[in-house]
Amino acid sequence: MEKKFKKELKNSKGFTLIELLVVIAIIGLLATMSVVALSSAREKARDSRRLSDVKQIQTALEMYYSSVGEYPATLDTNGGGEIATSSQVYMAEIPQNPTPVTDGACETGVGNYGYAVDTNRANYVITYCVGSQTNDISAGTNCATPAGIAATSTNASGVCAVDGNSATYQ
Repeated sequence: MEKKFKKELKNSKGFTLIELLVVIAIIGLLATMSVVALSSAREKARDSRRLSDVKQIQTALEMYYSSVGEYPATLDTNGGGEIATSSQVYMAEIPQNPTPVTDGACETGVGNYGYAVDTNRANYVITYCVGSQTNDISAGTNCATPAGIAATSTNASGVCAVDGNSATYQ
């Protein structure tokens, strides 16, 4: 009986240590690649949200302008702000820039969206930053105006301005 048991152990098939290590290395490599791909997808999702937020703010500003005949003097883009008149709410809460705000080409110091209006309150500029080029919008700080989301770019010093008023990040 003892001889039969030893013979079965000797003839049993299994994986060698080298084979197991190779499989573990391949699994580790695949896991690393998936984490990198997920990180890139998250950055793109934040950029898409930023563009969507700016478009929603622009829509609310245009509805406000249609009712009042001028754009609001200021916007609280630090959270909790709204775009409204005494009788009508156009945007109940101005969205905040998704975190982390320093994706890709967005440098340190980028905060929530910036807003400035000219002295006649007939024009505005919104400052926002995207980490990587998205369609026709270049990576980095960009400006949105009543003409559109990619209507202008920053001036030579990297600032979005209208009529001398700068729309700095809040």
